[in-house]
Amino acid sequence: MNAADTAFVLICSALVLVMTPGLAIFYGGLARSKNVLSTMMHSFFLMGLATLLWVVYAYSLSFGSDVGGFIGSLNHFLGSGVGAEVRPGSTIPHSVFMIFQCMFVIITPALIAGAFAERVKFSSYVLFMALWITLVYSPICHWVWGGGWLQKLGILDFAGGLVVHLNCGVAALVSAIVVGKRQGYGVRPFIPHNLTLTLLGVGLLWFGWFGFNAGSQLAADGVAANAFVVTHVAAASGALSWVVAEWILKRKPTTLGLASGAIAGLGSITPASGYVGLGSAIIIGTVAGVICYMAVLAKDRLGYDDSLDVVGIHGVGGVWGTLATGLFASTLINEAGKDGLFFGNPAQFGIQLVGVLATIGYCLVVTLIILFIVNAIMGLRVAKEEEEVGVDTSAHGEVGYSLEH
Repeated sequence: MNAADTAFVLICSALVLVMTPGLAIFYGGLARSKNVLSTMMHSFFLMGLATLLWVVYAYSLSFGSDVGGFIGSLNHFLGSGVGAEVRPGSTIPHSVFMIFQCMFVIITPALIAGAFAERVKFSSYVLFMALWITLVYSPICHWVWGGGWLQKLGILDFAGGLVVHLNCGVAALVSAIVVGKRQGYGVRPFIPHNLTLTLLGVGLLWFGWFGFNAGSQLAADGVAANAFVVTHVAAASGALSWVVAEWILKRKPTTLGLASGAIAGLGSITPASGYVGLGSAIIIGTVAGVICYMAVLAKDRLGYDDSLDVVGIHGVGGVWGTLATGLFASTLINEAGKDGLFFGNPAQFGIQLVGVLATIGYCLVVTLIILFIVNAIMGLRVAKEEEEVGVDTSAHGEVGYSLEH
């Protein structure tokens, strides 16, 4: 065991946990005032639900001994064998690795919730998330990081382009379509009620993302340092390119555009952060800001109501970042990685493409099945009257803001 590596990963775990309250604040500001608490509740609740599911069985399904390349066994059920001993292949205790990965399983489904904010029953949300963590997140996590078939194939996903961003983006698209549009969507404007909150949330996400990406090296070394630096550079590039794109198309640079561009850059660099250098990070972030902005603009033409733009930012960003890893990865940055197409290894791009297609196909089908099951058991949407008055009041008996003293 290396004490420095252990301390580093513990700190990074705390940074990743901060991202979930950051996401809650980011999403809360984007929602209408009558739904701010219910929207934030989606993220905060998963800090409890996802943690317990992870400790009881989902960690074992993700990182337990491989079963057919598809799923992990239950050899770590209820934390069995997950203690102070060093995890094989690392220099940190097994328990530290487990809790670091726990922070990922918290924020990934929380991201999905932005697609159906302001209209889903809380009870249905809870059941959906429990099933999704079990049947979608855990298998794909095992494929990529837990010794499954994609890892054996040679996929490069340093910190979650497939496992986190594309996974949640596909689930968000399916959920938005199945749940349906908010009442009045396309007829009246749906304006974020507090962009000040949104900017604060982005700041916390940006801050926590350093732990997300650098911590994925599981050691305080040069690769972690590189991941930290390129994460920041890609976020800055994405923020600027989104603002420039909307400045050209809409004639007004917006704070929401700046925030969204930063998240697009962060999401896109996530799979590549341990494998690419500064120049590649600038390209990845810049392209992410533009294509994710275009994807968000296309939402209305495609006819689905993704309330908080999860699909356009995380889904599209996850695809681009994963494929870009197959283009720009270099063993000059990380000897343990592989070269991408632009460094003489075109086969790596093909492997990345297989990972993208497999993740999309599996997540789409299984998420659709889960939604139909939940809808059949208890229904997905709140009643029209409850949606009109606001889910804060109808579901939780609270209001985010009170003018009374």
